Amino acid sequence: MQIQSSSAPVLSVEDLTMYYGTRSGDVQAVDGVSFAVGRGESVGLVGESGCGKSSIAMTLLKLLPENGRIVGGRILLDGTDLAPLSEDQMRTYRWNRIAMVFQAAMNSFNPVYTVGDQIIEALETHIETDPDVSMARVRELYDLVSLDPSFIGRYPHEYSGGMKQRAGIAMALACEPDLLIADEPTTALDVIVQDRILKELRDVQQKLNMSLIYISHDMAVIAEVSHTVGVMYAGRIVEWGETVDIFRNPMHPYTQTLMSAFPSVTGPKHELAMLGGEPPNLQNPPSGCRFHPRCPYATDICRTDEPPRVEGSGTHWAACWHPLEA
Repeated sequence: MQIQSSSAPVLSVEDLTMYYGTRSGDVQAVDGVSFAVGRGESVGLVGESGCGKSSIAMTLLKLLPENGRIVGGRILLDGTDLAPLSEDQMRTYRWNRIAMVFQAAMNSFNPVYTVGDQIIEALETHIETDPDVSMARVRELYDLVSLDPSFIGRYPHEYSGGMKQRAGIAMALACEPDLLIADEPTTALDVIVQDRILKELRDVQQKLNMSLIYISHDMAVIAEVSHTVGVMYAGRIVEWGETVDIFRNPMHPYTQTLMSAFPSVTGPKHELAMLGGEPPNLQNPPSGCRFHPRCPYATDICRTDEPPRVEGSGTHWAACWHPLEA
């Protein structure tokens, strides 16, 4: 099932399935996921921990651990399928065409090298360039993410948490990728620094006309950075649509509960919702709709049959037997 984005897609993910092998059986971390990201578009993937968001990111870059394997589907980057490529072939795409700001990127720098040298190393590994050109590029990147160039020669411990995060974004942007994946890059930061970095990330995206996949469990952050939202549950996308449509009219009970769990600073006060139960065991996921054990609207058909895709307005849809209405 291909989901069309609003512009020519840089990335098209088609029926992507990825499992982690364990001694007790396969964990179905990503199961039949399809979506597309247009040029200059930002797509948010949201859901609680363990729903498969980060597994999708690592699958797209083919940075899976030894027990992770792509079972099926395609990852089309400007028409080239990355799924069957070898590790050597993937190196020509990582950083140059598709890059990632990792979760806890602020702690990913080597403490015995300066931050500038580590960014230069990434540049010289992926682009043939001399030291003067590399240093000039690092200065451009620092300016792009609002970092003082005087910190280029300093070590990671001399940076604040927000500065390290900006430096992580600068490193990911070093080779001007077409697509940037940001995996909860502001989770460990206070809300003031988080807001600044989100604004800078949007500014950088607009300047470079870069596509962005932003991964988070925070609906408020997703609303701020994304044109389109995919809501994930138990390895699958259960709702998809433009951000405005998702927030004005959440169709899936899981989406509604996620939104009700966050306080709003506008409108009438309401009691925050709590989602009972636990996410399912993906070694043996529930039959029918995977959300049915926790869903207050579940009926017999939800327990036995896969839910249909119910269309809303525009690109908005939800996989649910009982989609909610505004």
